[in-house]
Order: sequence, then C-alpha cells, then structure tokens
Amino acid sequence: MLNAAIVQSALELGFIYGLVGMALFLSFRVLNIADMTTDGAFTLGCAVSATAAVAGRPVLGLVLAVLAGACAGFVTAFLQTRMGVPSILAGIITNTGLYTVNLAVMGFSSNVPMLKTETVFTLLRDAVGEASPYRLVLAAAISLVVCALLIAFLRTRLGLSIRATGDNPAMVRASSINTVFTITVGLCAANSMTCLLYTSPSPRDRQKSRMPSSA
Repeated sequence: MLNAAIVQSALELGFIYGLVGMALFLSFRVLNIADMTTDGAFTLGCAVSATAAVAGRPVLGLVLAVLAGACAGFVTAFLQTRMGVPSILAGIITNTGLYTVNLAVMGFSSNVPMLKTETVFTLLRDAVGEASPYRLVLAAAISLVVCALLIAFLRTRLGLSIRATGDNPAMVRASSINTVFTITVGLCAANSMTCLLYTSPSPRDRQKSRMPSSA
C-alpha cells in the first residue's frame, strides 16, 4: 500500500540515481558516445566511498569517489582517442578492468561491512534530528547542485566545445578545437557523476550491514 514512507524512499532513490541519468546524458546525448564505463564506475564509487566511510572519512569518501570516476573516464577516453579503440569496446574494456579495481579498493573482499558506520547521511541526521527527512534532503541537495553545475558547465566555452564535438567532430577539428581533450573532459565528468552515488546504511539498517558488491 502506498504511504509517505514509500514515496519518500522512492524520491531518495530517484534523486540518487538521477546522477547516473545526468552522466548518461552527458556521455550519450551530448558527446554521442555509448559509454559502457558507467556500469563499472557505478560500483567503483560505492566501493571507494564505503571504504573511506569505514575508515572514518565519509565526506572525504565522496571526493575520492568523484576522483576515481574521473580516472575511470580518463582510461576510457585514452583507449578511444589515443589507442583507436571503438567507443563501445573501450568502455567494455574499462568496465571489465574495474572488477579487479573494485576488489582491490575493498581489500580484495567481495563486500565491505558497514555496521554502525558513520556516513554523510548519519552526520546530517545527528545535526538536524532523526525525525526530519534528512536522507531525502541530502540526496535532493546533491543532485540539484550537480544538475546546476552541469547546466552552467555546458554553457561555458569548454562546455560548448564538448557539445559541438558530439554534434559534428569534423567541424570542431576544422575550428582548431582539440576533440581529444573535449572527449576526455566529457567522459571524466560523466563518470565522476556516476561515482558520486553513495551507498550507506539508513537508521533502520543500523542493526545490520549494507555492503556494496564488487560485481
């Protein structure tokens, strides 16, 4: 039966997975690249942020996850632009390699126990109180900020160059714009947004662990 808790949970997940939607919009719709790195980067962000949270650095984990996503996007862009690998195959190669990377990040364990681990959600809960919809507020805030930054970025000179690269790469090259650089920046930004996804236990899960899988 539909109730307020179900609606709130759906909105939370919607805002969180909205980051993946924006990432795919940038890579597929803007750059016209079917980036398969997203599948591996999705788990990479969870692995990095969860490992950092277990180590007592949940906020730093978000930053590290974004940087890890940028690295994954750079590898895909390098394979595509420098090695001449087709875009889909380049993403598949990176995605496959991330299976081992994700395991290495989690100490070659298939999961990371997060029992009673402090996360960015629990930090906000302690600040505003458990009665408030803090998970929804934080998820919405992060998604809206990222969306605003993406819109502003695409209106800059570099953002317009990235948009032009997806529309007509030949024209962009004729205009003395480095398409290798624009593709690299676009894929790094897209996978950074994917890795910003954060896996964390909610208050009702504090008596059990939620563990990001490496697969």
